[in-house]
Amino acid sequence: MCLAPQRKELTDFQKGQIVALDPIYSQNEIGRQLGISQQTISAFLIRYHERHSINNLPHPGAPRKTTPATDRYLVRSAESETRQPLAQLRVLTNCEISERTIHRHLLEAGIRKWKAVERPLLSKKHAAQRLQWAREHKSWTREDWERVAWSDECAVRKDSDPRQTYVFRRQNNREKYALKNIRPKVRNGGILQMVWACFVGTKLGPIAFIDGSVNTTVYIDILTEKLIPFIDAIHVDGTTNVIFQQDNASCHVSKTTRAFLQTAATQHAFMTMEWPVNSPDMNLIENLWAHLKRELHKRYPDTLTLQGPPHTIRTALCQRLNEVWWEIGEDVLDRLVDSMPRRVEALIRAKGWYTKY
Repeated sequence: MCLAPQRKELTDFQKGQIVALDPIYSQNEIGRQLGISQQTISAFLIRYHERHSINNLPHPGAPRKTTPATDRYLVRSAESETRQPLAQLRVLTNCEISERTIHRHLLEAGIRKWKAVERPLLSKKHAAQRLQWAREHKSWTREDWERVAWSDECAVRKDSDPRQTYVFRRQNNREKYALKNIRPKVRNGGILQMVWACFVGTKLGPIAFIDGSVNTTVYIDILTEKLIPFIDAIHVDGTTNVIFQQDNASCHVSKTTRAFLQTAATQHAFMTMEWPVNSPDMNLIENLWAHLKRELHKRYPDTLTLQGPPHTIRTALCQRLNEVWWEIGEDVLDRLVDSMPRRVEALIRAKGWYTKY
């Protein structure tokens, strides 16, 4: 038996009493006289007036093994411990029904197993910092966000197509593993090309291709050769009071980098934004990386099967990424900037925890 409380069905005698008392007393009074809840009486009378009969409708097929109370108990248990497997849910609720039946009842309530969303690990301290940042920027308008220079690094592999592949097939292993239904993953897909880029408002900034890993020295070289000339150029173009955004990677927040940015900000008239930890959902360029990878594989489908030594593959990736980057339209950037007030609102509603972005 299930641990959930069982609701008793009304007897024919009780149904007759309710029908007899209904014209005389209120439903609350009938409930007090008969010791039956007002909700049960109300539900019965609705059915009675619709059918003009006290009898229940016949149920097709085998009788249901669970009561509505049992089903609600299953739903509450599944929602309270979302990670538990069906077998554990069956034991926890002590229901003498199969896992398949539990699965079917949960589907009726709109609940099924989904792949858990992956997000950076947040602590209470991180959430508090993110919430404080969101509150500080709550009043920012779109015009304010248009002055932010969004930046970051990204690793691009030749098999880093973010698009999901869906196929039509039946639910059996023969079709599941058929050649036409497989998305191949090549062995040397791990060869990667590191890139850095930035943008302000609807203006694309430069893209830099990095050999090896990014340390403080490499990062400062990128800022010197790419970021500073870009900021000077958009100043001439009329965009002033630029706010440079970067995340909290170690090479970004090292003492040497901070000192460089402090001097450069004074000389080239820009500010640096204090960034909350573990907050890629607030960094617009993360969405631009996904767009860049999608367009790369859409325009060059053979990227997945590029052949040759690592240097040859990286050279091809650089050429293709450079072409795709400079063809990103203003409409893409415009939509991203337009989303920032909504992102901040979502972060405040989440109290600094995870958002959909």
